[in-house]
Amino acid sequence: MSGRRVVVTGLGLASPIGNSDAEATESLQRGRHGIRKMPEWGHIPDLQTRIGGAVTGLDLQAHFPRRKRRTMGLVALYAAYASEQAIAQAGIGPEVLGSGRCGIAYGSTTGSSQALEEFCGPLFTQFTMRGLDSSSYLKFMTHTCAANMASFFGIRGRVLPMISACTSGSQSVGAAYEAIKYGMQDVMVAGGAEELHYATAVTFDLLMATSIRFNETPERSPRPFDVKRDGLVIGEGAATLVLEDLEHAKKRGAKILAEIIGYGTNCDGLHITAPSEDGMRGAMELALSDSKAHPNDIDYVNAHGTGTEIGDIAETNATYSVFKRDVPVSTMKSYTGHTLGACGAMEAVFCLQMMREGFLAPNRNLDEIDPRCAKLGYLREVVQKRPRTIMTNNFAFGGVNTSLVLRAWGE
Repeated sequence: MSGRRVVVTGLGLASPIGNSDAEATESLQRGRHGIRKMPEWGHIPDLQTRIGGAVTGLDLQAHFPRRKRRTMGLVALYAAYASEQAIAQAGIGPEVLGSGRCGIAYGSTTGSSQALEEFCGPLFTQFTMRGLDSSSYLKFMTHTCAANMASFFGIRGRVLPMISACTSGSQSVGAAYEAIKYGMQDVMVAGGAEELHYATAVTFDLLMATSIRFNETPERSPRPFDVKRDGLVIGEGAATLVLEDLEHAKKRGAKILAEIIGYGTNCDGLHITAPSEDGMRGAMELALSDSKAHPNDIDYVNAHGTGTEIGDIAETNATYSVFKRDVPVSTMKSYTGHTLGACGAMEAVFCLQMMREGFLAPNRNLDEIDPRCAKLGYLREVVQKRPRTIMTNNFAFGGVNTSLVLRAWGE
């Protein structure tokens, strides 16, 4: 089905490797990572993983006035920070945001875990309502990012909260793309966010999916595709993209950063945690079909690449079955950790920056490729190349699969 062309006019970021698109780009070019020890988790003695990808250098309490942030936990504050950047870069003001033709698609794995802890701790253990904050629910409700961003920026179009774990960010971008492509909106603010909390680390610890061998050497983990990988590292942050109908962007004289030309999403319909090669491949094929691109047109694949054994092997085999060549591949989770609900949007921003700045970032910590991973073009060093067309993939519990195809702007 044909439709309108969808372009990107704004980017915003809060991440373990930088709190702007420019800062994160420099980190990728120089191999800087954001993985560190997490002494904040010391009060959980049974927790095995002790490292995380943390955002640093932001004082969001000082950045936003209290009246603006009173209903926002950290996850929504990250979303607001990233969205503020993206909206400013796009140059859209209240007349566009409040027009009814501008909507928002935003996701996270959950709401604010810290706010949930502060509310449920006294209620569930002491059975008291004393001291509970009446606005707590607005901080930990699952659609806290989308709802708070709509209120914060005065957005009056459609509000699409995307809550699908590790594909929340990518489904947000995809849903925003489709809303514009098929004429429901002219502009969409899209993204994903996550806050780092020990409850998330505990969750993946119980699933035996976290990295534990590198607690004293956090710079050596995660290790996606590497034979010595031992699991994922939890991260945090937020990323926002402003998407627009091409003609709308041209009419207002916006600077166009790139174009989104394809999106595919599906469900395995099988195991709730184990990945399916067929499902992954299907999402990539849907995105290629939507973009009208041939597999040989893709210059680079940004992999989900969490650093888990079953995930890495399944994903690389699925990718090879689509491309049938050593297509260049790397994963940005080797720099940031797995930012869960934020990763799809965050990795899209990284891809767009690589496209705009003319380089491909390599996999960190890929010393020896696991021979069970498919024979792809795993990047081991920065490549000075200006990719024209990029595919970025994400996969989530529940068998949710997403794939986005991005193209450099050139009419």
